[in-house]
Amino acid sequence: MLIMGEPSLVADAKSALGSARYLAVRRLTETICAPLAIEDHAVQTMEDVSPPKWHLAHTTWFFETFLLARFVAGYRPFDPGFAYLFNSYYEAIGPRTERAARGTLSRPTLDEVRRYRAAVDEGVVRLLDSPASERDDLRDVLELGLHHEQQHQELLLTDIQHLLASHPSRPAYRARRADLPRREARPARWVEFEGGLIETGFSGAGFAFDNESPRHRVWLEPFALADRLVTNGEFQEFVDDGGYRRPELWLSDGWDAVRRLEWQAPLYWERLDGAWHETTLYGRGALELALPVVHVGHFEADAFARWRGARLPTEFEWEHAAERTDVERTRARANLFDGSEVHVRAASDDGRIAQLFGDAWEWTASAYLPYPGFRPLAGALGEYNAKFMSGQLVLRGGSFATPRDHVRASYRNFFRPEKRWQFTGLRLARGS
Repeated sequence: MLIMGEPSLVADAKSALGSARYLAVRRLTETICAPLAIEDHAVQTMEDVSPPKWHLAHTTWFFETFLLARFVAGYRPFDPGFAYLFNSYYEAIGPRTERAARGTLSRPTLDEVRRYRAAVDEGVVRLLDSPASERDDLRDVLELGLHHEQQHQELLLTDIQHLLASHPSRPAYRARRADLPRREARPARWVEFEGGLIETGFSGAGFAFDNESPRHRVWLEPFALADRLVTNGEFQEFVDDGGYRRPELWLSDGWDAVRRLEWQAPLYWERLDGAWHETTLYGRGALELALPVVHVGHFEADAFARWRGARLPTEFEWEHAAERTDVERTRARANLFDGSEVHVRAASDDGRIAQLFGDAWEWTASAYLPYPGFRPLAGALGEYNAKFMSGQLVLRGGSFATPRDHVRASYRNFFRPEKRWQFTGLRLARGS
């Protein structure tokens, strides 16, 4: 984590770090879980999915381990055994439950996890009301913890979708609001950029993860981006044209994945009575052709782009385009998570590049690698991002499940190219 910018701006950003913000973030996590049954909280439907109960406990363990245990003299953990149960991947902290075994943790019960959250929240609020709260190192860890919890809020929604979609009846997480707009798909247009020597990476005041820095220079050839995300209707054309049966469209590892995993369409698509249906957090329904396609991996995004005679943008092209917009206004109008709507929307047509933020994470052609001069955080928190810089691809822009104040133009998400349970889509690019 780096906090950069003018000292006065940094001070203003840090002054917003108090118990009110802390509790608001923590309560949103619990609100996300509110529609679930008790039984839902313990379900793990595949290795990548964590049970909702584990998310509730792990985010609490993060604050207890990195904030309370460090900054409260004589702190005694709520339950010493939770360090093994709810550590995610921090080798410096100690051994832990393997990810694939998180669904075996019938204990602690959900009620015990809720008591754990309440106890840690009480301790954090007490700490934030003490003179120690003025320490810069404490505030840095606090802010990282809040953004960590916001990442888990999105992971919660993706994991909830997978566990409900794995049920034969495809139950809905939430009923769709009747007043949500239903737009028709509009033609995509190309927006051209001159390229040249540009700067990329985080700059300014406020929070950013360590992997977004340092800001550095990159040369871009002239390029163009589509002004909206690829839609379900467009991706259905790829499917109907035999896209999943044509090896010439796929990277070698992608074609291996198609055959090994028997992919025939994006995750959660089903063909019923001759028509495509899709399961979303609103349950199962007819595929809405105007909406952005989601739940495609990098291999599928790359194959579709090749089928269309285009390509995926690099992360630097994407960020350059995003920085050429009014970022704050664009983000304010975007379909990002505020606790209500939980699905993608069709692109608006207001003369700007649509959906740069929100709706679906956008696969790029860029490997997730350190920027020149990158330095991870010291200690165990240095494992947060740096240890994953191999075999992953970068995504940009956020999804409808990304909290609004959590995303920015320099934000780098990353997953392995075959992963598709996240809310991931694509935007086309080409040389100009």
